[in-house]
Amino acid sequence: MLERMTGGRGLGIALAAAAIVSLSGPAAHAAPPAVLPYPYADGSVQQGAAKTAVCTACHGPAGNSTNPQWPKLAGQNAVYINQQLQLFKAAVRNNAVMMPMGATLSDKDMHDIAVYYEAQTPLGGEADPSYWQAGEALYHEGDPARGIPACIACHGPVGRGNLASGYPALRAQFAEYVVKQLTDYASGARYAGAAAGKPQSPNAIMMTTIAKLLKPEDMRNVASYVQGMR
Repeated sequence: MLERMTGGRGLGIALAAAAIVSLSGPAAHAAPPAVLPYPYADGSVQQGAAKTAVCTACHGPAGNSTNPQWPKLAGQNAVYINQQLQLFKAAVRNNAVMMPMGATLSDKDMHDIAVYYEAQTPLGGEADPSYWQAGEALYHEGDPARGIPACIACHGPVGRGNLASGYPALRAQFAEYVVKQLTDYASGARYAGAAAGKPQSPNAIMMTTIAKLLKPEDMRNVASYVQGMR
């Protein structure tokens, strides 16, 4: 268990801010699918609970998946969940299971599902003791020598994400799932639909660039740290 979550470390955050600015060129301004200002005025936790019944098969009761193939959604911010559902529906984010699921959802369905999962409490896992300390350093400080910004700048000191910007919460997420997503960012597989000229995810350009700088051991280390976050 990780309980030693430290606050901002200036160099890592400064590097992260610089990286975000450097990634704000024309390609980064492709219009994302529309989302309502948060909070979603029409979103209902109660209705979301009913609509997510089918989701429990993969994402577990109240969004606490027990299979590292499928992400934990409990406590994930509603803006991010809504964005991803929109991207699945638009066939921009590539996932054989979620694309047809997203195609059946209305905007109201997405808002209900998003606010429901945000209201749930994530259940944490254990960090691998061999890797989490190296992951903590990368998460909080980045690696200035390799141009890697600190994760803390966007995902927060305890992995709660950034609601206003739609950056996802990472705390308690499965290490295996985090590694898979970083690998898919690096290869371009996560948002394969963007190659066909469809709107990009708001953070796709930034994360694709960062993931390409990470070695496999970097991904493993930071993913282990994230899994142990409370």
